[in-house]
Amino acid sequence: MSHIVVIGAGQAGSSLVAKLRNSGFDGRVTLIGEETAPPYQRPPLSKAYLLGEMTLERLYLRPESFYADNDITLRLGARVDAIDRNAREVVIGDERLKYDQLALTTGSTPRRLPAAIGGALDGVHVVRTLEDVDRIEPEFSKGRRVLIVGGGYIGLEAAAVASKKGVAVTVVEMADRILQRVAAPETSDYFRNLHTSHGVNIIEGVGLETLTGEGRVSGARLSDGTELEVDFVIVGVGIAPGSALADAAGLEIDNGIKTDAQGRSSDPAIWAAGDCASFPYRGGRIRLESVPNAIDQAEVVARNMMGEGADYVAKPWFWSDQYDVKLQIAGLNSGYDNVVTRPGDKDGSVSYWYYQGDTLLAVDAMNDPRAYMIGKRLIEGGKSPDRGSVADTNIELKSLM
Repeated sequence: MSHIVVIGAGQAGSSLVAKLRNSGFDGRVTLIGEETAPPYQRPPLSKAYLLGEMTLERLYLRPESFYADNDITLRLGARVDAIDRNAREVVIGDERLKYDQLALTTGSTPRRLPAAIGGALDGVHVVRTLEDVDRIEPEFSKGRRVLIVGGGYIGLEAAAVASKKGVAVTVVEMADRILQRVAAPETSDYFRNLHTSHGVNIIEGVGLETLTGEGRVSGARLSDGTELEVDFVIVGVGIAPGSALADAAGLEIDNGIKTDAQGRSSDPAIWAAGDCASFPYRGGRIRLESVPNAIDQAEVVARNMMGEGADYVAKPWFWSDQYDVKLQIAGLNSGYDNVVTRPGDKDGSVSYWYYQGDTLLAVDAMNDPRAYMIGKRLIEGGKSPDRGSVADTNIELKSLM
């Protein structure tokens, strides 16, 4: 009987095994995860779960019983040490598990600060796993001081939660502005204003020189000489693809596990999906760090493992929740040379439309779901409305379709 093994029990891994069963695969399926919790949602971890607005059980992607009910062997708390491609086996401690096909859904890992600048001190946290968030939760008490290193979406979401809990927040961003790597100055300005209105201190264009403290962090020195007293630190300086296992097995790596359009790695028996995988996109190669990509790509890979032979066509979209603002992003803005602003119908709602020449690339919509949905449909349909029409609020967005 054919045996499919999936390493990585996150969003992509859970979606992949579910799709295998939903599509009629009747061989053996094993899903292996390093964490002891069954597959769960990550986005609410640092928001609703940390705020106490969501229970642990509601985090789970599927009830624990789902896996047994669908004859999926769920191996939790299990670390895969190596992949033996010649024998088609994965090595877990002293055990060797045979596979006919293998899928790697190993996700990503947060970048940490070097120990040389205090990254190993107690009270210095990353926010990625359930264990990370359970460890950090007691730090969030009123009146304490947190330094958040990194002004990307991870750092800003953490800042919003800390501020809501009455913590005094300082965000330090080495680049000239927050969100510089991922968004236009207009979006940066919007979120800077939002955070400062909630009392967050944002320092831009300044790096962290070192964290100080005896055993536990108690202070920070910035590259401009500023010294801060802190009670704890959250590091949000990006994530790296979880490709170490693949690399050690000799698979081709290119900003993650290199796959073809169908999700197949350089070994025809091994596939990859989610944060860990890079794939062909519009003449280049990209790796997407998002829940929608993890689900959609994993489901295409599951079908291809059963022989369908379908290319994965990415439809990039993302979101971020900060305070009472929901940011929705459609498309990828890389290469933009023009940004069109369109005010929304409600107070504080607005959308920014990214163009390269006359081609619409992406839309950032703040509390404006209609602009997001229409922008998404336009981008997916390869349509680019005239920039003047987008800016003109007298013209109905729907008419741009």
